[in-house]
Amino acid sequence: MSVFTTVTADQLRDWLKNYSIGHLVSLEGIPAGIENTNYFVDTSHGRYVLTLFEKLTRAELPFYVHLMAHLARHGIPCPAPIADRDNEYLGTINGKPAMLATRLAGRSQMQPGAAHCAAIGGMLAAMHVAGQSYGRRFANPRGYDWWLHVTPLLLDHLDAGDRALLESEIAFQRGQRDGGACDGLPFGVVHADLFRDNCLMDGERIGGIIDFYFAGDDYLLFDLAVTLNDWCSDADGELVPELAGAMITAYHDERALDDAERRAWPLMLRAAALRFWLSRLFDFHKPRDGEMVHKHDPKRFRDILRARIGAGDDLPWR
Repeated sequence: MSVFTTVTADQLRDWLKNYSIGHLVSLEGIPAGIENTNYFVDTSHGRYVLTLFEKLTRAELPFYVHLMAHLARHGIPCPAPIADRDNEYLGTINGKPAMLATRLAGRSQMQPGAAHCAAIGGMLAAMHVAGQSYGRRFANPRGYDWWLHVTPLLLDHLDAGDRALLESEIAFQRGQRDGGACDGLPFGVVHADLFRDNCLMDGERIGGIIDFYFAGDDYLLFDLAVTLNDWCSDADGELVPELAGAMITAYHDERALDDAERRAWPLMLRAAALRFWLSRLFDFHKPRDGEMVHKHDPKRFRDILRARIGAGDDLPWR
């Protein structure tokens, strides 16, 4: 989340006339993330988050908006979109598609323990199960095809060592997929960005899951790998067995992992690290102008990728 497009209190007061949520009390920009403009909005009736979509088109947005509504109806603690007086979730502010959603309780836990990792593992599995009944389809926007597209755009920005690593890993991922390593893996709607800062914890309980705007259809195991790489890695990028084991066990208790997923686990952990190394390189070297922008260090996921390559098949599992 971030602020690229400024919204004034007067503009928002006028916009809120089409909603039945009371009058505006406060408006505050959220200076985190890199994709959309976000504000906390407090009204006389409640607390909300306003999102202006900077890159996603109006044609793409129904997938994400209705996914959140679907998951919320199935008991997943995620932002529930607010309909306006015309029963529409999406409006327009300053020429950008915009949406109000419920604001959730809790705060991100940036130093999780085993109990936190177990909680998010179980919740991720519950999301995957609930997502199986979601009818809309949309390919992961930063999935395998995006990796192949963006890699040539980044190579000239890298030193020799990082360039060799990236080229080698892309070749490895291509070879594994072409060789059938992903055949038969369970597939469906994934969050694809369930990092610690996209989860709100209330003690050791999940208060909310946020930021679904990288969601799409992909291997469910890939989503688990994305989450585990962030939640369960130490400062050097190595997995912490206690944390990883807690997450995987809790996930398996909600959605049983099969033998094909066990075999593909090392590949998916590497794929998840590669995806975020690529996206952080892309955001770092090809940034957009913004009033308040937060960039992530690409080296973090380069180091995680190196650690997963070094571990080989010696990785935590249930």
